[in-house]
Amino acid sequence: MSATRQINQIIRVQPTSDGDGVKIQRVAGFNNAQFSPFLMVDELKSDQRADYVGGFPPHPHRGIETLTYMLKGHFQHRDHMGNVGELRSGGAQWMAAGRGVIHSEMPIMEQGDLHGFQIWINQPARDKMKPAKYHDFQPETITEYSNEELGLVRVLAGSISANEQPLKGPLNDTGVELSVSDWRSDKGHFLNLSAPEQFNMMVLIYKGSVRVGEREVKQGELALLTKGERVELNALEPSGLLIFAGEPINEPVVHYGPFVMNSMAEIEQTINDYNAGVFETY
Repeated sequence: MSATRQINQIIRVQPTSDGDGVKIQRVAGFNNAQFSPFLMVDELKSDQRADYVGGFPPHPHRGIETLTYMLKGHFQHRDHMGNVGELRSGGAQWMAAGRGVIHSEMPIMEQGDLHGFQIWINQPARDKMKPAKYHDFQPETITEYSNEELGLVRVLAGSISANEQPLKGPLNDTGVELSVSDWRSDKGHFLNLSAPEQFNMMVLIYKGSVRVGEREVKQGELALLTKGERVELNALEPSGLLIFAGEPINEPVVHYGPFVMNSMAEIEQTINDYNAGVFETY
């Protein structure tokens, strides 16, 4: 009989701010091997213009991928390579920073509700100095599967099996194999999710509460799961959660602001390169 994943650890999101004063809820796992290949998840949620209007002015990255997912709102991406992308409600965008990128993410919306996520994904050492890449995924391109038993599953990246239904999202160009999905459910909905046994897996509850295996996880909590072939999720009330699964990267992680490398010497070189204007030449 195949092993069912259970909760190994629950981490509460923490309030902070980033960019030009944008208020966010963050859970970071830079030094937690159970998080890998993911590094950090930020949730942006507010109905107050002042909480998000400053956006994220131009800033650099090296050594990571970012996956941004908008439940509600409208932002625009611009980068030094000339990419311009619209991030609309229900859509997503992905960027592999590689050796260096300078980008901005600024709100187009002037008022109303904002609710979205930015996920940081580590790049393996072999990819950290490759050219940067960017792609956006409009809402209609996101893979969706729904029925009366499970509610709605939206697959952004990679492949999963939801109640024995194989699903594949539009993003499949990440440095290591992974999946990111959004499950929206009503009370009583049930999801049996399968992913490779060797993958790390975690779930972030952004609405309601869900029983994961044998324990309850509530809004604002991220649960790290044990290894196994599947996980059983039961909605205890109308709920929403992000599900992450991925091949762990067993390499050192050295994090300094927007840069994630494998050693302090590489971080120092990255800072020197940025200050010298090298990023703009890529």
